[in-house]
Amino acid sequence: MAVISELIRSESDGTISFGDYSLADKKKLDNFKHEGALYKVKTFADITKLERNGMFVYESVPGTSVEKFNCSSEEVSFLVEGKEDAMITLELEPETEYDISVGDANVGKMKTNLSGKLNISVELDPGKTVSIDIKKI
Repeated sequence: MAVISELIRSESDGTISFGDYSLADKKKLDNFKHEGALYKVKTFADITKLERNGMFVYESVPGTSVEKFNCSSEEVSFLVEGKEDAMITLELEPETEYDISVGDANVGKMKTNLSGKLNISVELDPGKTVSIDIKKI
């Protein structure tokens, strides 16, 4: 997987890809239309952030590149790449339990807080993607 040079794009399977952790300076793209929603992405080496219709969706520290991001009411799945380990925060349903898989490993169940935030730490190596799958229980 490579960085997303256009910052965000729609994929033929209905998912989106976004982020460029190789940038030294922050770049952003606003009002990107995808399946009836407006997306905004901010990305560079230190952070990658995605919003949908003005609401928080995804954030990683440091920055990452994400491919095939798919978010439904029951599941969130994507591939992520970065230059070093990252803390990823997702906005999901408040006080809801999710089953989390990182790569081939099931890392267990986690419950979102009152605001619906879910934080996961992911070990990343440059040039290698890691799959993330989060399913509502």
